[in-house]
Amino acid sequence: MTTFFKSFGRSAALGTTALCLFVGASAAQNFTSDVKIQGSLCVGIDCSTSESFGFDTVRLKENNLRLHFDDTSASASFPSNDWRITINSPDNGGANFFSIDDATAGTSPLRVSAGAGNNAMSIDDSGDVGIGNSNAVVELHVTDGDSPTLRLEQNGSSGFGLQTWDLAGNETNFFLRDVTNSSQLPFRVFPNAGGDLLNLRSGQVGINDNTPDATLDIEGDGGDTSVLISGSANANLKIADTSNSGRKQQLTIENTGATQVFLNNTTRTDAQWLINAGNSFLLVPSDNTDDRKFELKDTGDLIIQGTLTQSSDKNRKMAIEPVNPTEILAKVRDMPVSEWTYIHDAEDGTRHIGPMAQDFYAAFGTGASDTGISSIDTGGVALAAIQALSAENATLKARLDALEAELDQN
Repeated sequence: MTTFFKSFGRSAALGTTALCLFVGASAAQNFTSDVKIQGSLCVGIDCSTSESFGFDTVRLKENNLRLHFDDTSASASFPSNDWRITINSPDNGGANFFSIDDATAGTSPLRVSAGAGNNAMSIDDSGDVGIGNSNAVVELHVTDGDSPTLRLEQNGSSGFGLQTWDLAGNETNFFLRDVTNSSQLPFRVFPNAGGDLLNLRSGQVGINDNTPDATLDIEGDGGDTSVLISGSANANLKIADTSNSGRKQQLTIENTGATQVFLNNTTRTDAQWLINAGNSFLLVPSDNTDDRKFELKDTGDLIIQGTLTQSSDKNRKMAIEPVNPTEILAKVRDMPVSEWTYIHDAEDGTRHIGPMAQDFYAAFGTGASDTGISSIDTGGVALAAIQALSAENATLKARLDALEAELDQN
């Protein structure tokens, strides 16, 4: 085949002589020295002798456009991969695209489809990449008219299960979407959510705090600070630490005043409880601390607005032995009983009457130690003494009845 070169006129746009290269009937020519073309170049079987180049310097013109880079390096120490620029599919009904192909591997690492639009991807002079814009202001800048989105798709090609995630944002919220599982939104951030709202640092989570001091550190922003755990079935909070079997605080509630926990059954107004910890520990069946039913003071005094029932179930007891009421009565008779004031009541002078725990323990040996007396023990001692007195009274009454009968006979 013969290759013909034909110059024709001057390019109106470029003002230089243009050259059109087309294939003739004989063998192609080889050039063993540099070839210089002062004008435009058209390569391909559809180039015409009257080609109008416009501003094109090089034009490839035929129905299968390919530009091949064939690296002939033979030494193993030099790179030799081949590359190709491909324009459109050769198949009938195929896709229109521009692609850069790894000709050696048979892959297309970069493809641009026809109709992609202006600034589908741009790279500025600082290396910032713009998707949908020509003025990227960060390393990757994505612009779209409706919910710009980044998709992460695991397609199973490496043997792992299929899973697709979307990271997107719009005027409503920024969100993570689990596309594979019904497009659920497990994570959302709404506009104007606030600064330092969520911080992860050294295995700790801070809410409204960028330097958390605990595993979960929640700080207020000047208003109320609250944690709401709710659910249509069960809503549970579990705090567990199996790393330390010794004494350790698992839940700490701090406040500049009294700390409170409100337990509220929203379907029953008679099922509300307020736990209040100030100078006293209170249990209140409402949100009004004046309605307290249980008060444990920091002095150890316990005040309840109702009865106190202690367990005395026979089925919960062991080593049951009868007592001798007469001996109990004798010990009660010898027991010192005093009137006194607790040291912590020195200011108000509240008085009490009763035995000393050491004397009670020495006499009866009951209770956990010799510094306290269980009210169930004092009740038991009193009942036994009453039984002894009742027995003595019955004996005396029988003797009295006998004497009276004897007197009546006389």
